[in-house]
Amino acid sequence: MTSLFDPAQHPHRRRNPLTGEWILVSPHRMLRPWQGQTESELRPSLPRYEPDCYLCPGNERAGGLTNPVYDHTFVFTNDFAALQTDTPDGETRSSRFFHSQAENGVCRVICFSPRHDLTLARMGRPAIRRVVDLWAEQAAELGLDPNIGYVQLFENRGAIMGSSNPHPHGQVWATRRLPTEPAKEDREQRVYFKRYGASMLLDYVEVELSERTRIVLANESWVALVPFWAVWPFETLVLPRRHVTQLADLTPLERDALADMLKRLLTRYDNLFATSFPYSMGWHAAPTDEGDHLHWQLHAHFYPPLLRSATVKKFMVGYEMLAAPQRDLTAEQAADQLRLASEVHFEDV
Repeated sequence: MTSLFDPAQHPHRRRNPLTGEWILVSPHRMLRPWQGQTESELRPSLPRYEPDCYLCPGNERAGGLTNPVYDHTFVFTNDFAALQTDTPDGETRSSRFFHSQAENGVCRVICFSPRHDLTLARMGRPAIRRVVDLWAEQAAELGLDPNIGYVQLFENRGAIMGSSNPHPHGQVWATRRLPTEPAKEDREQRVYFKRYGASMLLDYVEVELSERTRIVLANESWVALVPFWAVWPFETLVLPRRHVTQLADLTPLERDALADMLKRLLTRYDNLFATSFPYSMGWHAAPTDEGDHLHWQLHAHFYPPLLRSATVKKFMVGYEMLAAPQRDLTAEQAADQLRLASEVHFEDV
């Protein structure tokens, strides 16, 4: 007799309603032995101040300018920016196969703390709140520029995620045109709003709160969960519990609650494998042009690469690159592990 399908054991597909794309889930593969690449588990002890760090207060940066002796957060224009404000407009090629456009914009670096040895997980809530305020200020300021259509805030945490400096920092890239990933989310949220007259992610949060199986933690203003369609092993989505389209629209209480949420979530990440957990994270907010963006809901994505331990990383190769994203650990199993992780940082025990 054929056994009943069980998504916790059998291969299946899940659809991401934010992008319209599908992923393959193969939970039975968690039983396979691992003989692939492992990452170094070295955790160097960092000083509070590093004389050779180009992000520490008072130091000379790689571009030759000197940082002020800042005492909390600090933002500056990237010395090696991927975008430039003075790029001439125009289409360099436009034909059946060759179509390119000039793109201009702004790239800035956001130092979260003057201390070289901290991460967001190791910072106090008041210090994280300053980061939240700076994110909101940068997004609001750049969004007022008529030449800017989208503002992307993000952080690459850890050397294996491409971070070139361990000093706690993130970036903001502001572009004229809507980039690829936010454009997918804009399309799908607009379609949902037109069909149901409501915000997709607000409706989604209510369903997740009723089921509880993928909720990692929640407070009065925010929810952190492993999305049903997660690709990365311990991917999470952080969402406000009311309709908000921009970080600047958050109330003081919501900003405090977000600082609390980030502190608790990132501490759980670190405690999962007793390591400074690497990730790429970023905020997706509504475009900053003059269009109607009522369908949008502010949210943050966290994409950590670690799979089974501090030394085993998930790689996007083969089938993922040529066919569709695939994961072994289910979203529900990942949420269980994150819920069980302590909120007291392992380095403080």
